[in-house]
Amino acid sequence: MARCFIVPPYMLRSILLHGSAREQAMAWATLTESEQFRGQRRILAPIIALAATAPGTKRRTVYDARRRYELPGKLVRTEGSPRSKDRAVNQAYSGAGATYDLFARVFSRNSIDDRGMRLDSTVHYGRGYDNAFWNGSQMVFGDGDGRIFRSFTSALDVIGHELCHGVIQHEAELHYRDQAGALNESFSDVFGSLVKQYSRRQEAKEADWLIGSELFMPGIRARGIRSLKEPGTAYDDPILGKDPQPGHMRDYVRTLEDNGGVHLNSGIPNRAFYELASRLKGYAWEKAGRIWYTTLIGKLRPASNFRDAVNLTVQSAGELFGKNSLEQKATREAWAEVGL
Repeated sequence: MARCFIVPPYMLRSILLHGSAREQAMAWATLTESEQFRGQRRILAPIIALAATAPGTKRRTVYDARRRYELPGKLVRTEGSPRSKDRAVNQAYSGAGATYDLFARVFSRNSIDDRGMRLDSTVHYGRGYDNAFWNGSQMVFGDGDGRIFRSFTSALDVIGHELCHGVIQHEAELHYRDQAGALNESFSDVFGSLVKQYSRRQEAKEADWLIGSELFMPGIRARGIRSLKEPGTAYDDPILGKDPQPGHMRDYVRTLEDNGGVHLNSGIPNRAFYELASRLKGYAWEKAGRIWYTTLIGKLRPASNFRDAVNLTVQSAGELFGKNSLEQKATREAWAEVGL
């Protein structure tokens, strides 16, 4: 399982080109620091099994890295303990709980691994660290540089996104490269958005369909990091550049960067999910979310591509709601909207 970051590398590279000296320094630190963790998953993998709890038990732990790059840091909050005076600690704690609740109440899933896995988070990671990531066993949040990015605990959908990478790790194990990697990012965006919508009890028509809308400081021309509704429109800023995500297969990006464009081409399946949720109306987690979840946990394989996702979600819709049902027809139409 690769470390899965919420801020794509092309956004950080734009900051390196166009930001102030301090902004460039923070972006450079964020980009280069990630290299040291390439081998960390081998160390963390045996620990995952030890993190399980009894079925049905919610247990969250939050650690404070105290601006260092060492994990997990100092334990500062556990399940049921009083609120902290530290806002980031409370946001990480409540965000993990909201993600747990969506998967438990809507999809009957027992935490990230479906075996009651403990939800661990570390806040205040590094100095001005411009990212958040799932490292194979826990969530990690930077504080942001305070000029472009706020603390990464401030966006509930970011927390949901990164924890969903953990769900994918324990289910489809989608390779983090090319179309499989774009599906990995897209499924995480979808369920991150659903965590926010479920927490706010928003219907599909009420949701903003943005990822990370709370992350940016005043003056930054960005509505979010990505838009599921309109890929390519999330930001257009002198420092960040313009959102390069495609929303249709005719604009598919072939590149060796970003693991074959996993953060770029995820816009295509993202928009397909939005189109499906819009067609089915109501709460997106009730029908569209169930189709996507059923596909993720029982059908997708590590090397699955976009065409596989089309066929398998259509199959899931038929199994859940009936062959030639409105839901199955809407699933086909949603993918057709993005050229698949």
